[in-house]
Amino acid sequence: MRVDKYLWCMRYFKTRSMATAAARNNQIKINDQLTKPSREIYPTDVITLRKNQINYKIQVLDIPKSRLGAKLVDIYRKDITPASEFEASNMIALSRESHRDRGTGRPTKKERRDLEDWFDEPKATATPKDSEE
Repeated sequence: MRVDKYLWCMRYFKTRSMATAAARNNQIKINDQLTKPSREIYPTDVITLRKNQINYKIQVLDIPKSRLGAKLVDIYRKDITPASEFEASNMIALSRESHRDRGTGRPTKKERRDLEDWFDEPKATATPKDSEE
């Protein structure tokens, strides 16, 4: 089976043409080699796929006859993506939350308070010293 058709069958891409475009843009590797969309895949091949700033690693277990339901995908592939890839994605998402677009005006009162809470260090509660009189 072609690699673009396989990735479409495994539901990594919504359309087969999107899978083909990813292969043409060097976002798909088979056994650590760049590949064309028409490259044939076989069981035990390892596919590295870059999508949404995550490098997915997939081991091919078997070749399906056609596109599968989402529940049946794990029969034909083994996901060996390291957890560090998803952690990096979470960090990128967190950095986007604190970012304000240029030209959007002053922050609202709520946004300003959130920023102050974010940057302020926890304040230690100071107890007044007992004065000796």
